[in-house]
Amino acid sequence: MRIICFLTCLMVSAAPAASAQQPAIPGTPAGRTLQAWLEAFNSGDRVKIESYVKTIDPSWTADDMMGFRGRTGGFDLLSIESSESLQIRFRVKEKNSDTTAIGDLLVKDGNPPTVASFGLRALPPGATLVNVVLDAALRKRVIDGIESKLTEYYVDADVAAKMNEALDAHAKAGEYNSITDGNAFARKLTSDLRAISHDGHLRVEFSPFKMPAAHEPTAEDRTRMREQMLENNCAFDKVEILPGNIGYVKFDGFMDADICGATVAAAMGFVEHTDAVIFDLRQNGGGQPATVSLIASYLFDKPTHLNDLYNRHENTTKQYWTLAWVPGGRMPTQPVFVLTSHRTFSGAEEFTYDLKTQKRATIVGETTGGGAHPVEGHTVEDYFMIGVPFATAVNPITKTSWEGTGVEPDVKVSADDALKTAEKLAADKIHAIKTAEHVPPKETPGR
Repeated sequence: MRIICFLTCLMVSAAPAASAQQPAIPGTPAGRTLQAWLEAFNSGDRVKIESYVKTIDPSWTADDMMGFRGRTGGFDLLSIESSESLQIRFRVKEKNSDTTAIGDLLVKDGNPPTVASFGLRALPPGATLVNVVLDAALRKRVIDGIESKLTEYYVDADVAAKMNEALDAHAKAGEYNSITDGNAFARKLTSDLRAISHDGHLRVEFSPFKMPAAHEPTAEDRTRMREQMLENNCAFDKVEILPGNIGYVKFDGFMDADICGATVAAAMGFVEHTDAVIFDLRQNGGGQPATVSLIASYLFDKPTHLNDLYNRHENTTKQYWTLAWVPGGRMPTQPVFVLTSHRTFSGAEEFTYDLKTQKRATIVGETTGGGAHPVEGHTVEDYFMIGVPFATAVNPITKTSWEGTGVEPDVKVSADDALKTAEKLAADKIHAIKTAEHVPPKETPGR
């Protein structure tokens, strides 16, 4: 989990320094869970973080939380915005920056309570939190707005119509009448839409402040976005040479190629002269198709058609090929291994699927998440947005995609065992190649 702005980038705001006295946290199940998260996260202690993940919130991984902790420096609790027994809303500030965020935590009661959902959203400049209480009129406007956006933009018009029919049926049955909390309404709407579409990219989001009017990013916006990506090292977490001259590249997103191209080139240059390469995408949630093509381009020496994206609203198809030129050298012959988990999603799945269908990599790990529809955010009403999948991937070889099914690994092992397994496979492959290269020539018969 990172402090994120849903689909459109909401720039973070400067905040006053946190007071020396932390606000009192309620002794409710939700409050105790918030306290446990803050203590584990802020400690930076891997043992404490692993214990928290194991017992309270398995949606995290220890690596994710440690990485997030490293980037933020931890959080100061600024205020408790609202509190109920199983739900709490709070505001925090990063220790490493002036970034402030609003957090929402919903728990299931137990001993200890466990996390049902947890989210952090960066606050846009000048945002004022609003205690939004839904009424029938606002709920109807949200539903109407969602149906309009789905009808216009969703990648499959027939599925969009079925989702709209389902929302109308749920509303007519009175299933939304008692929901007065924005987050609860967004979760219910998302669940109802996914029950029809089974589309992991489709999501309704609530923010307890009015969304800014849509506008083209200013020069200041772009500068701030660039700084945020670079501060996060463009999602590259680790690049190293493993024993046996095996390159290892772990990155958790395919960030903007225009900003992160130099980081990609540096990572690929570091492993250029290895005998095999392992790409670790077990925590990679996706990103830009252009960056998928950029990284894949290092692995081919001929123009290669990787993927197409069909946009239903525009009735257009965009092709993605390997690039004619990349900074640094290519690695067209080294054996390649890609590590996956059920968390590998979207653009990370495309990279995996592209290499698998081109027979350019061995996939090791778990079946991926199954999201092949790029998504775009739309404001549907004050406080509510929807991420609408507007296109679908079409592989040039299979003529289909991984939507709903995920990418099946070539070697199925648990995500935890994937790296160890891939290292063994890579070592065996390197040994076989080197042995073949040094086989003495056969003697000519009769000599």
